[in-house]
Amino acid sequence: MDIQVSAAGAIVALVVAIVLILRKVSPAYGMIAGAFVGGIIGGGNVTDTVTVMMDGAKEMIPAVLRILAAGVLAGVLMESGAAAAIAETIVRKLGETRALLALSVATALLTAIGVFVDVAVITVAPIALAIASRANLSKTAILLAMIGGGKAGNIMSPNPNAIAAADAFHIPLTSLMAAGAVPAIFGLAVTYIIARKLAQKGTLIYDVQERKSSGQTPSFFAAIIAPLVAIVLLALRPLFDIAIDPMIALPVGGIVGALAMKKGKKLNDYAISGLSKMSDVAIMLVGTGTLAGIVANSSLKDVIINGLDHFGLPAYVLAPISGILMSGATASTTAGTAVASSVFGETMMSLGISALAGAAMVHAGATVLDHLPHGSFFHATAGSVHMEVKERLKLIPYESLIGLTLAVVSMLIFGVFQ
Repeated sequence: MDIQVSAAGAIVALVVAIVLILRKVSPAYGMIAGAFVGGIIGGGNVTDTVTVMMDGAKEMIPAVLRILAAGVLAGVLMESGAAAAIAETIVRKLGETRALLALSVATALLTAIGVFVDVAVITVAPIALAIASRANLSKTAILLAMIGGGKAGNIMSPNPNAIAAADAFHIPLTSLMAAGAVPAIFGLAVTYIIARKLAQKGTLIYDVQERKSSGQTPSFFAAIIAPLVAIVLLALRPLFDIAIDPMIALPVGGIVGALAMKKGKKLNDYAISGLSKMSDVAIMLVGTGTLAGIVANSSLKDVIINGLDHFGLPAYVLAPISGILMSGATASTTAGTAVASSVFGETMMSLGISALAGAAMVHAGATVLDHLPHGSFFHATAGSVHMEVKERLKLIPYESLIGLTLAVVSMLIFGVFQ
């Protein structure tokens, strides 16, 4: 039996989850605990609260299965040296005179082809540090260039966040990926402008040893085959109405890519590595589902909609705002996108917002606050360039501005001008 949780209960659920995650509790456990406490405080009994949490988790299972399958592609890209080869080629082609642009584009492309955004930053970071040492650039500038590029690439990628949104809105994954292309271009432009302004701000880098190639790095053309095959297979649905599910297309791309790089014998090792990385996301999404179940069965969405009406804002604003709020609560693009899509998706479509428009605006909105300190992205990116927390905190307003650019451009395309 479903329960009607009060808006206060839903807010308590989000606050408890945030506090627990800030105290280093696993995000999955933090959201499960927050969901339970919020459900009880919001007026439910134990049995009904747990039932709603279970129902919310069940809604995430299709996305979880597709994300686990995507581990094959992710593992091949990360463990074979393909991601590093792609990044190094882009930076080399664009040259040191455009170093910050090169770092942004390299991180954007890696994220766009299916590498996790934090892993993309970590992959490009050694190249960035070596270039910064020679070009007299600050840690602040190079890290912002990579983060902004990662955010731009993330809204046009087959990553878990896109899979979660596509599943919730029942649209082709490639359609959502394509919807992020124009906002991503604007995001990259804003990233480059801000990064150039920060080129001499913060800690400068000296005497960094450049990473030496092990001789095992594949060529750029071999490295790019895996994501190309996956994207072509996914594109068959919108182009020719031939539906190949991401659960098939993404691992097939990884397998073909490994064979193209003549690393077929290591395919199982790559898949195991990718699965271990995707497992963390999958587990987090199950916890996210329990929280989404409570929020979806609460009056919080009615409060938000009434607030929009009170201020005279159009219905489509609900999409980016829900993505922003939920990504801020979870400090995760994936969790924020999943919660916002699951909770507000049907409401958006009932208000006349198309499925693709809703998914695109939620997805872009979820990049605005996904870098807050209670999430892993904040700490992983700081560690990639050996940056102190105090200095890393100063980047948050700039990151938010880049995310806001993505959200605003997406809203203009799919809300204002649609």
